[in-house]
Amino acid sequence: MEFRPVILIPTYNSGPRLRSTVEGALQQGVPVRVVVDGSTDGSDRVLDPLAESSGERLRVQRLEENGGKGRAVHAGALAVRDEGGTHILTMDSDGQHPPNAVPLFVAAAERYPGDLIMGDPVFGPDVPPARLKGRRLTIWWTDLETHRCGLGDTLFGMRVYPLEGLLAAFGQTSFARGFDFDPEIAVRMAWAGHRPRQVPVPVRYFSKDEGGVSHFNYLRDNIKLTFLHFRLVPEWLLLRRTAMRANLRQWKGE
Repeated sequence: MEFRPVILIPTYNSGPRLRSTVEGALQQGVPVRVVVDGSTDGSDRVLDPLAESSGERLRVQRLEENGGKGRAVHAGALAVRDEGGTHILTMDSDGQHPPNAVPLFVAAAERYPGDLIMGDPVFGPDVPPARLKGRRLTIWWTDLETHRCGLGDTLFGMRVYPLEGLLAAFGQTSFARGFDFDPEIAVRMAWAGHRPRQVPVPVRYFSKDEGGVSHFNYLRDNIKLTFLHFRLVPEWLLLRRTAMRANLRQWKGE
């Protein structure tokens, strides 16, 4: 099968960083799809002129109501599949994910088309300490649920997904449509046999003065992540543990 990757950028009220993010993605030689998840701040107005000047390289998909990152990725993935794409590379719209890392991800996905190519974030001094603590807890849980298979930072969203594997993972759950999308889908794809492979990526957190926007709510989203693991741990223990052990044996043999 021909390898046909697409960069997928979900966006919701992303502010001024959206334009530079999309422009940077367009420079990487890979088609780009932006899914506007019910934005109300007008940030997506920059997309139509970009699409006109970029031709087929940029497609803009708009959802009427905000439904969360996972819902936007799911909608975009379905559209990419219908257009013949085989893989999607997800990037955040706020500028944290550097577009110049795209070729590394694409090369890894082309070499290992059935694997899950995970971004391994390299944080600088601008990262909020509270975000780091929350990441460590989530990583501990997802390591437990996947027998430390190498998923790494499951809250970091720059990844390449084999498209059919991603859609199959979505089909296993009615959740993973909001902030819980990144860790849950990674765990489910590991359970299904998609081996994780890491690509180091420098990450930058922009301040408000620099146009940075964050929709992370510490109370709401940490409750959602806690509920996520209350769901995944019993499923792992009762249904997925044997298959995950088999995956590890297979990967070790490779």
